[in-house]
Amino acid sequence: MLGEAKIKEIAERVLALSTADQTEVVILGEENQLTRFANSYIHQNVAEKNAQIRVRAVVGRKIGVATTNDLSDEALAQAVESAIGAARLQRENPDFLYLPSPQPIPKVEGFVEATAGCTPKERAQAASIICRRATEKGLNASGALTTAAQEIAVANSLGVFAYYPTTLADLEIVIMADSGSGYAHATSVDVTQIDAQALGQEAIEKALRSRDPVEIDPGDYTVILEEHAVEEILFYLTYLGCGALAVQERRSFMTDRFGEKIVGRNISLWDDGLDPQGLPMPFDYEGVPKRKVDFIREGLATSVVYDTYTAGREKGKESTGHATLPAPNPYGPLAANRFMAAGQATKEEMLASTERGIWVTRFHYMNPVHRFKTIITGMTRDGTFLIEKGEITRPIKNLRFTQSILEALSSVEMIGKERKPLLSSHLGCGCVPALKVRDFTFTGVTEF
Repeated sequence: MLGEAKIKEIAERVLALSTADQTEVVILGEENQLTRFANSYIHQNVAEKNAQIRVRAVVGRKIGVATTNDLSDEALAQAVESAIGAARLQRENPDFLYLPSPQPIPKVEGFVEATAGCTPKERAQAASIICRRATEKGLNASGALTTAAQEIAVANSLGVFAYYPTTLADLEIVIMADSGSGYAHATSVDVTQIDAQALGQEAIEKALRSRDPVEIDPGDYTVILEEHAVEEILFYLTYLGCGALAVQERRSFMTDRFGEKIVGRNISLWDDGLDPQGLPMPFDYEGVPKRKVDFIREGLATSVVYDTYTAGREKGKESTGHATLPAPNPYGPLAANRFMAAGQATKEEMLASTERGIWVTRFHYMNPVHRFKTIITGMTRDGTFLIEKGEITRPIKNLRFTQSILEALSSVEMIGKERKPLLSSHLGCGCVPALKVRDFTFTGVTEF
């Protein structure tokens, strides 16, 4: 970790070197550690320290970006020169107005010393608990425990300077049986809040229960989606249409539908970088403070996220603090701190109320099929079970689904009363409950 004073000094050096009309520098410092295990033993322990500098230069209405992880004066000067050179080769962007001006940054605490100081021995002890218990049951444990300390700073020639240190702990587990598998996952800024023993037991029980799966016919089923599956769905929904650029380019399902009911009245979705239940981040990669943005409030399409560029394209709009890293970006602003409102049900109550259905632990290999209809396809994985008369009766072979997210969220019968923060494999974090959904469409079966 470089620290705020050192990072500010680097930023000031970069800005002083630039002859562009406007200049922005984003500095990312990180110390990442990873303990990975497979076949029930630790096979990799790595640590990485890095610092990355991204320079965005504005010449007229032309923009260029250059990146380096060399902090020497020569490398910084070269990065500035490259960004300016790239800008001069671009076409004028008539929609670009300016970089943002300074705004007060809210205070958020996301740095936990126990996570930053987590040792290889401590991570190995967590992994050993999982591996030992899996071995005792004749199973194979795989997964990884990541701990990281990170710092993010943004400065520009208009006077912006924002700095934020944070930590991350993430444990992901897959337990393999001879003909089944189980999964568990947890994320927090505080490594002491991750219970490796409980997560390992959860995945082990799933793997044991998944043995000898049977095949069932594809079709429409009531499903109970665990939080892992819901997080994937929520990411794809926000990715497909909850950013301002998607709306402006008329490729979002939200286009011309604000104020309309688009899902069930029991569904509310939003993005909030200041909520400590997730992975908080008080500002975006332009140094603009993050605001809570409601995408869907009680079923109604409400709003989308903006960065400075997209806000400048609409009269009366301001950035909501959702700019991504400066680089060629066809997606525009994105939601990285996604939340879904909790309900009143437990997963046990969802199960007891289901006459016939499917229990889904998580999805994988998901891809969009139809952007406007929010249709996605993917596979179940690591714990898929048949529900009969309020009980899990048999493991079933994994299924392919092809389903509109909006239709699924219009058919939610029960919502979990507890939410779980989960690091996304795509972007940011989702803090979501489990869901019971009727008429979820499965279109194919697998051999495993």
